[in-house]
Amino acid sequence: MELSEIWPPFGLRIEAGPLVLRPITDDVMPALVDLALGGVHEPDRMPFFVPWTDAPPDRLPANYVQYQWGRRASWTREHWGLELAVEYEGRIVGTQGITTEDYLITRTGETGSWLGRAHHGQGIGTKMRQAICAFVFDYLDAEEITSAAFADNPASNAVSRKVGYQPNGLMRKTRRPEEWHGSQQWLLTPSRFVRGEPIRVAGAQAFREFIGLESRVG
Repeated sequence: MELSEIWPPFGLRIEAGPLVLRPITDDVMPALVDLALGGVHEPDRMPFFVPWTDAPPDRLPANYVQYQWGRRASWTREHWGLELAVEYEGRIVGTQGITTEDYLITRTGETGSWLGRAHHGQGIGTKMRQAICAFVFDYLDAEEITSAAFADNPASNAVSRKVGYQPNGLMRKTRRPEEWHGSQQWLLTPSRFVRGEPIRVAGAQAFREFIGLESRVG
């Protein structure tokens, strides 16, 4: 058997023009680690709810690999997180994912992503969010998608607005030790979704069956 038959998330590939969302297999992780070590955000700011980029450079690589392996090991139909490497014009530039609980009942999940600093400000963040949302709406029968970002993270919040998410409240969230900040919640429905380039998807049927969606698509 091929590994993608055993683990269908490894068979997914989502293309949208020059952008590709591809599985984070072990051979891709070194490129993502190099990207993270090169910087993901300004050092004096923390955009993530889990401050993983604060890890010392000698610990971050192993931490990141363990995190990705842990994602696979903890996957169940009731609680899963699909995280994909983002390739743009042939280069690995970051990751885009969606996490969910009880998806077969709720038909919703929360998007999350990061980009290497060298690739900020080029519109890639919007394109990759549009691609994952199109996949979840069109291929996984989602009824809504959520996202969240700290209120002092204008880039992420701007992407949410561009893609059609609507404000959905403000919550207090911790980030660095003994520090909290307001987290802007966002909600996207199919009718408000601002699409990007049409997507082409490989491996959707096997993934649907893997997460418990049995009906065929396409």
